[in-house]
Amino acid sequence: MENFIYSINATFPVFLVIVIGYFLMQIGILNEDFVTVANKFNFKVTLPFLVFRDISGANIREDFDVVFVLFCAGATTVCFFAIWGLSKWIIQDKTITGAFVQASFRSSAAVMGIAFIQNIYGNSGMAPLMIIGSVPLYNIYSVIVLTMEAEDSKEGKERIQKALKGIVTNPIIIGILLGLAFSLLGFNFPTVINKTIQNMAVLASPLALIAIGAGFEGRRALAKMKPTIAVALIKLVIQTAVFLPIAIQMGFRQEKLIAILVMLAAPTTPSCYIMAKNMKNDGVLTASAVVVTTLLSSVTLTAWIYLLKTLGLI
Repeated sequence: MENFIYSINATFPVFLVIVIGYFLMQIGILNEDFVTVANKFNFKVTLPFLVFRDISGANIREDFDVVFVLFCAGATTVCFFAIWGLSKWIIQDKTITGAFVQASFRSSAAVMGIAFIQNIYGNSGMAPLMIIGSVPLYNIYSVIVLTMEAEDSKEGKERIQKALKGIVTNPIIIGILLGLAFSLLGFNFPTVINKTIQNMAVLASPLALIAIGAGFEGRRALAKMKPTIAVALIKLVIQTAVFLPIAIQMGFRQEKLIAILVMLAAPTTPSCYIMAKNMKNDGVLTASAVVVTTLLSSVTLTAWIYLLKTLGLI
């Protein structure tokens, strides 16, 4: 019961903020202009601040574990290419392919990961290393698939050039690289700068969730419920069922195992919606995936944690 309460406390407040955004849109306090500006602001400003804060504040030199980071990177890579390949077979509407792939493999590692691990262990544990191993690849692979599968995508070299440019100029990737550099240098910001970074970073999650709720189109989302359920099954169950036993066999325990669980089984991150909208992919399916996976994760994450505790692994 305690684990269930932990999971409810981690997921339902997120879901309720989405509901508030939807309600505010329905009564006219928010409008389409707000959604457009908020998505752009999150993508270019608040999310880069968030990942920069999390990584620059970690002691990378002292805590670095090569095997753990490589496992996170390898699992992320295999999931991405396997899902993209699978989508070619199971997705009939090719206009949703980019959104489907991104929502299926990309977890809320940075936003939910640290909060969830802190709930259990009282500190961020191995979350920063998991972020280093997975989040840069989340963004690189997302840029690739969203560019290649975008509605207005070009052919051949133009698509590849656009994808490469998108990776190099992606604000979130820039935030990750800067955070890693500052962490390795051991640079300590003055209190004024630290508080400014913190104030910008804390905007990311609530603003993204409000924008998802405000931009959520109920009737259109219901029309895409089948791919949404497929995303939820892949995101919350299948990935974890494949890679968690491998992680256990490799000897990962405690904070490392929980960090891997969050990477694999956390709900689809709100930044998926922001990137999909900004890169001309299906925002309706992405928003629906965020809502459904966030709601269902209260059950699935509780089940995974209960299983790991029963086996004495955490």
